[in-house]
Amino acid sequence: MKIDNKQVVSVTYDLYITEEGEKKHVESATTERPLVFLYGVGMMLPKFEENLKGLSIGDNYAFSLAAGDAYGEYDEAAVVSLPKDMFTNQGGLPEIGAVLPLQDNQGNQFQGRVVSIAEDAVLVDLNHPMAGHELHFNGTIQDVRPATQEELDHGHVHGEGGHHH
Repeated sequence: MKIDNKQVVSVTYDLYITEEGEKKHVESATTERPLVFLYGVGMMLPKFEENLKGLSIGDNYAFSLAAGDAYGEYDEAAVVSLPKDMFTNQGGLPEIGAVLPLQDNQGNQFQGRVVSIAEDAVLVDLNHPMAGHELHFNGTIQDVRPATQEELDHGHVHGEGGHHH
């Protein structure tokens, strides 16, 4: 079965980025813990899915995604200054490098990484950690199967490798 919309896809992969001219390993999905997702419903980066379309069980793949097709270019404007007093009721100032769970006025949750602490503010980088990086994937298609109607209705995979209700 070839990968197409409304199918459950299971893949292994190694993900690398290039940093200061060196290829750096970021993460892996293994045969014991594959990435399992519902293809074609917006769960994954569109260009990631595009590169897998038409592949079958056992096929190997290797491709790169430009930053603009992955998590976007690094945006200097997404480094924001938060008032220090915001943290006084939270048990003190966070450490540099700490990842903070944040929420906007609409209730959307996201994360920011503390980059520095100034006299009156905490500087937080809201960019995705992979923003500005070209992503290099290589892996193997482990499984492809039709999604159940329940999976399609819920918008995610159920069972092994997926969501359990």
